[in-house]
Amino acid sequence: MGSDMRVDVAVLGAGIVGVSTALHLQARGMDVALLDRGPPGEGASFGNAGLIERSSVIPTAFPRQAAALARYALNRVPSVRYDLAYLLWNAPVLARYWHHSSRANLRLAIAAMLPLIEASVDEHDALIAQAGAGDLVRSDGWIGIWRTPKTFAAIAEAVHRLDRFNLSYSVLDAAQLARVEPTIRVGPGGAAGGIHWHDPRTVTDPGALVKRYADLFARRGGRLARGDAESLRQAHGRWSVAAGDARIEARHAVIALGAGASRLARRFGRSVPMLMKRGYHRHYLVDDAMPSHAVADQEQGFVMSPMARGLRLTTGVEFALADAPPDARQLRAAEAAAAQLLPLGDPVEATPWLGVRPCPPDMRPVIGPAPGADGLWFNFGHAHHGLTVGPATGRLLAEMLAGEQPFADPAPYRADRF
Repeated sequence: MGSDMRVDVAVLGAGIVGVSTALHLQARGMDVALLDRGPPGEGASFGNAGLIERSSVIPTAFPRQAAALARYALNRVPSVRYDLAYLLWNAPVLARYWHHSSRANLRLAIAAMLPLIEASVDEHDALIAQAGAGDLVRSDGWIGIWRTPKTFAAIAEAVHRLDRFNLSYSVLDAAQLARVEPTIRVGPGGAAGGIHWHDPRTVTDPGALVKRYADLFARRGGRLARGDAESLRQAHGRWSVAAGDARIEARHAVIALGAGASRLARRFGRSVPMLMKRGYHRHYLVDDAMPSHAVADQEQGFVMSPMARGLRLTTGVEFALADAPPDARQLRAAEAAAAQLLPLGDPVEATPWLGVRPCPPDMRPVIGPAPGADGLWFNFGHAHHGLTVGPATGRLLAEMLAGEQPFADPAPYRADRF
């Protein structure tokens, strides 16, 4: 039998959210164990587009325009694909998502997420410096492109409405886009123009970045452990979780898992509605056609990111059961659309990566104490923004657990809001 481990806090989940939470708790003098089934950074934190997205001040809402809904209904675009059985089974949560995507409710979601988005780059920059991870991060932003001249003209006219968020950006017509990013085809069949967002950071290997943060946690005396979060239980005023043939016992436990977080929370009396948005990525060898920036096709709904392994093509949203078999159609549609912008070479992986983004219907994470379960804390449901705001939500959770004044109002993220 292994030796049981007694700590102040057990953090369950070693993705960007869990690792960041563990680091912030550790910085407040707590003895912390960080537990996952596998190595840090191997889940959804590994598979994203690599954007620390300071410019994403508007959450991804449910489309409410008839034209957009009709386009998605055909189930043929890379941005959104769905399994009809999943939509019918999850109709009550989708109805909540629709409700929270109204203009008035979207304003509330924007206000709720803004403190986390605004803190994202500074919080990452601090951890990047401490972890010695500067070689994995670039500071030249990303570019969103539009293919339809009329649509791009409308976007270029309206983008100034975001000036209240203190964002740095450049509007690029076709000629300017060709100079800034010459690998992208412009004109008919290609891009009509774009917006270069300067504030965000881009990451050339998101999984490696999380591992560097985890290495920093370990160097500072943190305990890394392998185990199953589903074994969590409460006994005699402490929380206990299996780590191999031993157990971790802690005064506090933090659920910072991905797709499994809401299921585990339900065991302790808190039902958190959640949509599972799946996504795919694959790397390609593009040789001299590698863009110098991450490029998001805003009309087709995919991102092309220069990464250590090649050009990473990341799809939009697939609504399906988390454990349903992979469906290659969305990625094939993205490949065909991307090939119109630059020559895609051979794929690096034989099998595309598939991951799950857990998304609360009100478009904000669940952060704070679990009602009715003393010593249990939640930090999950980060949807499309896990890599971006993970360090910020880790700080917020740590401040709350330590009894400090939190840097942002935690009320919008409370677990009992549903």
